[in-house]
Amino acid sequence: MPLHLLRALSVLALLGTAAPALSQAVGFGAASDTEAPVEVSADSLQVNQSSGQATFTGNVVISQGEMRLSADEVTVDYAETGESRIRSLHATGTVTLVSGPDAAEAQDAVYDVESGTVALSGDVILTQGQNVLSGERANIDLNTGQANMSGRVRSVLQPGGN
Repeated sequence: MPLHLLRALSVLALLGTAAPALSQAVGFGAASDTEAPVEVSADSLQVNQSSGQATFTGNVVISQGEMRLSADEVTVDYAETGESRIRSLHATGTVTLVSGPDAAEAQDAVYDVESGTVALSGDVILTQGQNVLSGERANIDLNTGQANMSGRVRSVLQPGGN
């Protein structure tokens, strides 16, 4: 089953109804193993050794432990100490992030591998089961599972849900 069809991200039952919130805290997945190896697959790869970047394009899928990120294009920034350690990933175009049973969709995502955080922007949708939370931006700490949604935040919660 394609990642974009998987159910999406955590919403706590205490969020309430649609609100013009500036910021809303939510949960996202279980704590991820940010020390696990990062595996990348794509249709093509372009490497720029002078900048320490690699750009994957076309059906990009990146996995780390139970977390999976898919996008149209992902630029990988390697740590200055060499190309064996990834510092960050910048994903654009139809971005989907899945962590355990939770998922998020956005137009853009920056995953700071060293800190274990993901910043999503552009029509962000977070879901878990039938519960849905949307906004313009979300920041997720994969170490703790804590997420923060901002922009025009809207939530849809199903009674007696998960």
